[in-house]
Amino acid sequence: MKLRKILSVMGLVVLAAVYILLLELSKNTLWGWGIGLILILCYACVAARMGKEEKAKKGKKILAFCALVLCLILNYILTAPPYKNVPAVANEDPDVTEVLHLPQGDITGVYNEDHSVEVYAGIPYAAAPVGDLRWKEPRDPEPWEGVRACDEYAPMAMQQRNTPLYDSLQALLGTHNYEFSWKDQYREPLSEDCLYLNIYRPAGSSEEKLPVVFYVHGGSLMTGQSYYTEYRGERFANRGVIFVNFSYRLGVFGYYANEDLAAESPNGTTGDYGLLDQIKALSWVHENIDLFGGDSDNITIAGESAGASSVNALCVSPLTEGLFNRAIAESSGIAGYQPYHTFRDREEALEMGQDIMEEFGVSSVEELRAIPAEKLITTKYKNSSMCVDGYALIEQPYETYEKGNNHETALLNGSNLKEADAFLLSSKATNENFAELLEPILGEYAEEAIALYPAGAITRDQTFFVDAGGEAKGSLAYIYSDAWFSYSHHVWSRYMAAQGRPVYQYFFTKTNNYLSNHHAGELPYAYGNLTRHPGLYDEADLALSEIMQSYWTNFAKTGDPNGDGLPEWPLWDPEEDLLLELNDEIRLIPNPYQDLNELLDRYQEETLTGDPEEQDKTE
Repeated sequence: MKLRKILSVMGLVVLAAVYILLLELSKNTLWGWGIGLILILCYACVAARMGKEEKAKKGKKILAFCALVLCLILNYILTAPPYKNVPAVANEDPDVTEVLHLPQGDITGVYNEDHSVEVYAGIPYAAAPVGDLRWKEPRDPEPWEGVRACDEYAPMAMQQRNTPLYDSLQALLGTHNYEFSWKDQYREPLSEDCLYLNIYRPAGSSEEKLPVVFYVHGGSLMTGQSYYTEYRGERFANRGVIFVNFSYRLGVFGYYANEDLAAESPNGTTGDYGLLDQIKALSWVHENIDLFGGDSDNITIAGESAGASSVNALCVSPLTEGLFNRAIAESSGIAGYQPYHTFRDREEALEMGQDIMEEFGVSSVEELRAIPAEKLITTKYKNSSMCVDGYALIEQPYETYEKGNNHETALLNGSNLKEADAFLLSSKATNENFAELLEPILGEYAEEAIALYPAGAITRDQTFFVDAGGEAKGSLAYIYSDAWFSYSHHVWSRYMAAQGRPVYQYFFTKTNNYLSNHHAGELPYAYGNLTRHPGLYDEADLALSEIMQSYWTNFAKTGDPNGDGLPEWPLWDPEEDLLLELNDEIRLIPNPYQDLNELLDRYQEETLTGDPEEQDKTE
């Protein structure tokens, strides 16, 4: 009897612990914690009383436990995390800056904890793209009365996203950066009204106009937000560089294409609304950054992943001429003949647009505009690519580069060692299916790639526990890392060098306990945000971050990353093809993908010109 009681008590303790853990991972309110514990205690009292009653039937005990489970479920639902904007700075009750006068109205920002940086979050750079403005070029922002407090980041753009529980488990088991906090019992809001930017500047006035970095976030043009901790701008501001990041329309709201939309546009555009938002934000910064102490004649555009592809697009858009000087691109680009992602043919975009209309059972743009954003975002189609719309982009990017009409005067770019690994988790790569898995990126050249990197030739020092694996997985990930990501930088750098413009190329290989050298792994190093992840980085990581921040900010200031006390970073030479390896030891290394890049060149040329043998038959 005593053993049964002990086991019952232990069972309730375990239940309480698991339930509280569930509430914590789901970011439920603290009220939910308290109510949950009270419910379990009440059940314990009822169960104890039933235990003393000799006539208490087993059915009553089961009924009481079922009532507890039902109440716990209801508590879980009713105490779900509320929506709340993210504060601009981590310190509580931050001091407010002096009023700043903008053409649209007055604003105030907030100081970070040591008063070294002023942060202005949630500044509207365009009118809300809602109602009749959905799928139209961004308009000027509406003016406001009074003083606007820019102390919170505006909602992120509409996008599909995971539950808080899923995100917490991913952080706990995947990236290992989960942190327990009493302050994060909320969800970050989504909104179609998302066209806002954030500005980080050194505190106090400066007689000298400061260089500016304009950062475009990544996320496959489908997800992401302006305020992700890996690219917050305080550290750049500490180094005398004003940092700007912003949100833009994503997915079906940003890259939907329809002929009727093109017809109603005064510019004949459709399919690139997110890119037009980026151009609008850049134009706003160029026109207004002097009010923040910035130099409108010294703007560097920067981005990672789809943000880097967007930077590539900004470099060739006729609408951005004169709005910036240099470019920083990390882990993506669209300068190839046939970009592997974030770019598509206009006809393909229009075809998907028609599919979406059929999906929602509508026959006109007006009907599609009437669908609530929360429903529209559930589309099964991925609008994750730009296209030549005749306005923002007037030709394939490679054509602009071959004519020398691109705008960036200098380029700092590169990629990471394990770029594609996280995107291939579900693919089991064996000797039997290796060639088939490579065909989407290499076509008939798949066998030649296998000859260069056969199954087992490449192994990874780190793998995810959910990886499907296979004896060819390391080689598959290696080849895809180049094709999807690194190759685009080889092509982009080659164009810049041919034009006689300065180009610097890196290869990030540093391992760590967080993102390591996977896709986006360089971000917290380059933008100085390692300390936002306590326990995951060591002194060697911090030392590398200091060097990378110096490279990035020096480039933003002068177009040359080099400076006193830094390892020399020479201009990239296409003949030597040496990359600056960013690791504990910073050194020049031969491009590890030289042979594969030659193969990709041949494949890309064939996709552009068609099969030479077939051409001979038609001549």
